[in-house]
Amino acid sequence: MSTASGTPWPASAVRDDDGALVVGGVTAPALAAEHGTPAYVLDEGEFRARARAYQGAFTDAFAAIGAGVDVYYAGKALLTVAVARWAREEGLRVDTASGGELAVALRAGVPGAELGLHGNNKSDAELQAALDNGVGRIIVDSLGEIDRLADLAEARGVVAPVMVRVTTGVHAGGHEFISTAHEDQKFGLSVNAGPDGGDSPAVLALLRILARPSLKLLGIHSHIGSQILDSAGFGEAARTVLRLRAHLGVRTGVLVDEVDLGGGYGIAYLPQDQEIDPRKVAHEVAQAVAHACQELGTAVPRISIEPGRAIVGPAGITVYTVGTVKPVLVTADDNSTFTRLYVSVDGGMSDNIRPALYGAAYHAEIANRRSEAPLALVRVVGKHCESGDIVVHELMLPGDVQPGDLLAVAATGAYGRSMASNYNLLTRPPVVAVHDGASRVLLRRETVDDLLALDLG
Repeated sequence: MSTASGTPWPASAVRDDDGALVVGGVTAPALAAEHGTPAYVLDEGEFRARARAYQGAFTDAFAAIGAGVDVYYAGKALLTVAVARWAREEGLRVDTASGGELAVALRAGVPGAELGLHGNNKSDAELQAALDNGVGRIIVDSLGEIDRLADLAEARGVVAPVMVRVTTGVHAGGHEFISTAHEDQKFGLSVNAGPDGGDSPAVLALLRILARPSLKLLGIHSHIGSQILDSAGFGEAARTVLRLRAHLGVRTGVLVDEVDLGGGYGIAYLPQDQEIDPRKVAHEVAQAVAHACQELGTAVPRISIEPGRAIVGPAGITVYTVGTVKPVLVTADDNSTFTRLYVSVDGGMSDNIRPALYGAAYHAEIANRRSEAPLALVRVVGKHCESGDIVVHELMLPGDVQPGDLLAVAATGAYGRSMASNYNLLTRPPVVAVHDGASRVLLRRETVDDLLALDLG
C-alpha cells in the first residue's frame, strides 16, 4: 500500500507484520473485532491535518493580496458532533444545508455566528432556527425566499445576514449531477440577463435584499461543482462574481464585503489519481481575484470557501467482511470470454450509494492479511436486492480472496454515511474515529430495534 500524498488512503495507513491494514494506529482486524462490520472508520489526525492545510493555504495566498479568508467546513460531506468540533478546533467555520445539520453543529458548540445555512428550498422552520440561533449567514437561493426571510426577521425584530447564491455558467466536476453552476439546475440565481434583456435574476435578488431593512447583504456566493481537479474553473467563476459585485456597486453604491467561491476541491479515489493541491489552487484563485479587482477598479473583498470532501474524504475508509465469492464467466463484445470474481460484502449501496448513483470509482484492498496469490479481476458488490448494488466496479485483488476476509475501501469519508439509507432495512454502520492507536465510536451502529421503533404498526 502506498501512503504518498495523492493516494486514496490516509497518511497513517500502513501494513503491520502480518499484512493487516493499520489506520490511525489501529488494525483493521481489531476494528472489526470491537465494532463489527461494515464500519466507517475516520482518521482524526488526517481530518485535522487537511483542515489545517486548507486554512493555511488560503489564508496565506489571500494575505499576499491584502484579503482575509474564512474557511467553512461543508458539513454535508459528513457531520457529527465530534467532526464539527474538530473543524472548529482547527480554525474552520461550519456550513450546513438543513435544519438537521444546523442542529448538530449547534450541539457541537459551534457559535451561530460561525455557521452558514444553505438550501434551495429552506422551510420556514429552518429559517426561523437560523434566525433564533444567530446564524452568521443565510445563503438565499430564490427570489421568493428573500421575502419569506425578510418577513420572518422583521417579525422577530432582527436583521438577517444574507448572501445570494448565483449561477455563473462556469461548471465543473465529475458528473452532471454534481456540476452546480450551469443554468439548467435547481441551485442559485443566474447572472445572465433574462430573455427580455432586463436585469438578471441575480441582480433582481441583490436589489430586493437591499430594499428590505430586515436583511443585511453580506455578499455573493457561487459554487461550480464537486470533485474538481482543475483549478481554472474557480478563477473564472471568481471573475464572473466580481463583475457582478462591481456592477451592483456602480448601480447602487453598495460594494459588498464578501465573496464566497464554494468548494468542490477534488481528491484521489484511485491509486493513480492525484488530488488537487490546496496551495496551488489557493494561489491561482487569489491571483485571479487580485487581477479582476484591479481591472474593475474595486477593492479586494473578503473571501470564503467551503471544502468538505477535500477534508473528510481521504480521512475515511469503510471496512467490510467478505461473504460470497462467485466466479462468473463473462462474454466480451468480441465474443471472447473471461472470468470475473464477484466478491460480496456485508454492506453495499445502503452505505455507499455513489457508485450506483454517479458511477463513482473506488479502490479496495484485503485488510486482514498479506497474500501472494496471482491477481484476479474482481467486482465488489453488496448484499442488496439490486443488480446495480456495486461497491467497486473493477478491481484487481489476490485471487485467493475468501469468505471472512476483511476488505477496506479507501476515501469513503465524504458522502458515505451522510447519504446512507436503510434499503432492504439494513442498519446503518457506525462511524468510528481512530487516533494514536485508539478507537472510539462517534455514531453508534443502528439496530433492528431502532428500525422497529419508527414503525407504529
